[in-house]
Amino acid sequence: MFTSKTALVTGANKGIGFESARQLLQKGYQVFITARRKEEGQKAADQLSRSGRVVRFIYLEVTDPDSVKKAVREVAAQTEHLDALINNAGIYPDGETSILNVDTTLLEKSFLTNTVGALLVSQASWPLLARSKLGRIVNVSSGLGALSEMGATAPTYSISKTALNAVTRQLASALKDKGIIVNSVCPGWVRTEMGGQNAPRSVEEGASGIVWAATEAPAELTGNFLRDGKVIPW
Repeated sequence: MFTSKTALVTGANKGIGFESARQLLQKGYQVFITARRKEEGQKAADQLSRSGRVVRFIYLEVTDPDSVKKAVREVAAQTEHLDALINNAGIYPDGETSILNVDTTLLEKSFLTNTVGALLVSQASWPLLARSKLGRIVNVSSGLGALSEMGATAPTYSISKTALNAVTRQLASALKDKGIIVNSVCPGWVRTEMGGQNAPRSVEEGASGIVWAATEAPAELTGNFLRDGKVIPW
């Protein structure tokens, strides 16, 4: 049973999720990571465990309510509390075109993973987070979802991240009295499989703001959209 600070990171078999887990380990956290591909998830956990810290892999398909409940039960069997939840699992659908002719099945797919998935995991996890002195939920969002700077790029991804920001606001209000703070974080354009090799930011830079929000963000900073520890417009 874990007694130190603990964190759950979804979609952590690669990219920003993997790096967020690595940085949490450096801060002394015990980390649960999830992925929907079991082999890749276990491989990532084994690699992270070389740091000497305990990393547990749990299979999770965030779009499946039963999978979410089962995964959180596995977490609860190994720790009495969670200090941080990072909802990182997300997709950037192939074949996106203009909003004028976008395939609505892609929109539904984006919503299920990027928006509904984060909500389902948060709903299942908040009782564990409430047992922490200050539980934190971080929803990994994107500047593409900011209404203040939105253009016509990646319509289904952008819209799903805008909706995720709305989930953040709702959760922040609902969980404030339970000692849980909730924020959206934009990691910036990062060199990952999703972001591509032309992105200006390293994965370490992208993850650092997420990890800060998951470990150091003060209690009064809740219901906000953050980038590099600073509030940005919705």
